[in-house]
Amino acid sequence: MDDLKALSRIISNDFELEEELSSAQLREKMIYAFSWLLDNDISKMMNILYRTDVDEERLKSLLISRSQLPSAEVIADEYIRRQMQKVETRKKYSS
Repeated sequence: MDDLKALSRIISNDFELEEELSSAQLREKMIYAFSWLLDNDISKMMNILYRTDVDEERLKSLLISRSQLPSAEVIADEYIRRQMQKVETRKKYSS
């Protein structure tokens, strides 16, 4: 299974996704989702980030250092990065 499919499968535990998204489409969907969560349900967003094991201190640092970007974009990128780490780890230990 390719990495993008594995990544989409992991992310679909937290968000509803259509099948066969490109990496750019996946990123856009995550930015939109985190933007919505920031505006409407921050506790749900925090719960997702906690369960995903996104490093809180790293995220705070990224939000400060990339303050010119929308917060939802920074959060989405970090969420995707963390989920991709899980894909890589599973691939490494499944062979």
